[in-house]
Amino acid sequence: MSGLAATAPAGGQGGGHGGGCRSHGAALTGDADNSVSKRIVVAYGFWIFLISDIILFAAFFATYAVLTDNTAGGPSGRDLFNIRNVAIETACLLTSSFFCGLAGIGARARNGRLFHGAMAATFVLGVAFLALELREFADMIARGAGPDRSGFLSAFYALIGCHGLHVTAGLLWLLTLMAQVLAKGYREDILRRMLCFSLFWHTLNIIWVALFSLVYLVGVAR
Repeated sequence: MSGLAATAPAGGQGGGHGGGCRSHGAALTGDADNSVSKRIVVAYGFWIFLISDIILFAAFFATYAVLTDNTAGGPSGRDLFNIRNVAIETACLLTSSFFCGLAGIGARARNGRLFHGAMAATFVLGVAFLALELREFADMIARGAGPDRSGFLSAFYALIGCHGLHVTAGLLWLLTLMAQVLAKGYREDILRRMLCFSLFWHTLNIIWVALFSLVYLVGVAR
């Protein structure tokens, strides 16, 4: 009887220990499932954001196409567009996309010099693009071709200006990412944010190629 009494608590203790392990394992599995679910939701949410942005630009494109000939007796694209300057803008933005890709490689390799150097180059080229675009707008307005001059110019400023605002937001995002890497290192969540930023920046470059082709090149050829 005394032997049975001695073994009973030991068995109960072992069962409690096994139950604790099972509970701990279930908690870890639940945390892993929640982490995977969060990543999936973030990925879907970001792709929805990109698609909605593309739809927004498609609407601006359609508006511009409808109003292209609505110059109200004012200047047309052929009179206003400087293809040489726009080509320089395009070169700056496309080159920035190349450096953005290098920054992504540097982040995955945990190479601080490559990451920060490429991100800095992306920022400088993005700022150069915006500066050239603002100079173009200022020159056009100085020649009396402001957004209130005609329907064509209203649609032009809205379309190009919307893209410029997106580039500005991208540059602010870029600085935030650089600060996060400096403060927290190359954590998995930060690497995912870097991937989202790269997709956003490359999408802006694709949209700009369409703008350069359909707005500027076609506008000069008309």
